[in-house]
Amino acid sequence: MSRVPVVSLRELRANRSKLDELDRACREWGFFQLVDHGLDTTRLEFVYRQMRRFFDLPREDKLQIERSSENAWGYFDRELTKNRRDWKQIFDVGPAECSGPLAGSYPQWPKDMPGFQVEMETWYLDCQAVSFRLLEGVALNLGLPGNGLEKAFRPNPTSFLRLNYYPPCARPAPADMPAGGDAGELGIHHHTDAGALTILLQDTQPGLQVLHEGRWQLVEPVPGALTVNIGDVVQVWSNDRYRAPLHRVLVNAEASRYSAAFFFNPSYATDYAPLASCLAQGEPVRYRPINWGAFRAGRAAGDYADYGEEIQIEHFRAP
Repeated sequence: MSRVPVVSLRELRANRSKLDELDRACREWGFFQLVDHGLDTTRLEFVYRQMRRFFDLPREDKLQIERSSENAWGYFDRELTKNRRDWKQIFDVGPAECSGPLAGSYPQWPKDMPGFQVEMETWYLDCQAVSFRLLEGVALNLGLPGNGLEKAFRPNPTSFLRLNYYPPCARPAPADMPAGGDAGELGIHHHTDAGALTILLQDTQPGLQVLHEGRWQLVEPVPGALTVNIGDVVQVWSNDRYRAPLHRVLVNAEASRYSAAFFFNPSYATDYAPLASCLAQGEPVRYRPINWGAFRAGRAAGDYADYGEEIQIEHFRAP
């Protein structure tokens, strides 16, 4: 069985062979394990420890900071993916929002947890720094200068951090269950990520799967690595050269699983469409322009209730 590729972040800007590794990983998988990212194992362990502390709190304490349709940041345990309930608990945190689709949202922090807020805010900034470094590599591979995509994020990226907890489940879905099957529960149902890049810190308990060459393949945790996948925004920019991978999360009958996902997202005002540098001679433009703020609003609404078919970039396919 083939494995998710490994990409080194060190010297990515200046090393053509490392840029080629990134390009192959994005073209062939849309997923890769990122090493040489500059974050030591002590930092990673601090994040794991704080995640466990938070999700170990009594449910009534976590519900004190429950997120809602009015405030997108906080704890939640009834999220939907593809209009189906996930077997997970989450904690979302992002910047205070004064405008845009999440206007009125503000971070909520648990009481009596010294160090939690500082640790999460520091991890947010760490992931943002890694994301901007990776974005340079993506830009270079798509025929732009290294800073060619930054304007889509500056000065106000709409990225957010999500902590995930997958409790033991008495009826876990089998690893080979087809997408949309109902033979058991999933931690997260099959989906692609709406934004540009996702930086994932996952613990040693396997569970993340990616659909690759028609088969669900496990993304095995690599000690010390960050797991990265590209999202819909990059797929549109690349005019389908890079495809946002379909992925999901399995649960386990006996073991818990924890992960922290940083979703690297553009500013709400950004309109994204295929880059001119990604259009070979005679190649058609595959997408109409998409406004990130409107797209994000449609995705956020479906987290709470079944509003029918979830908004997808496929709805913006050019005729």
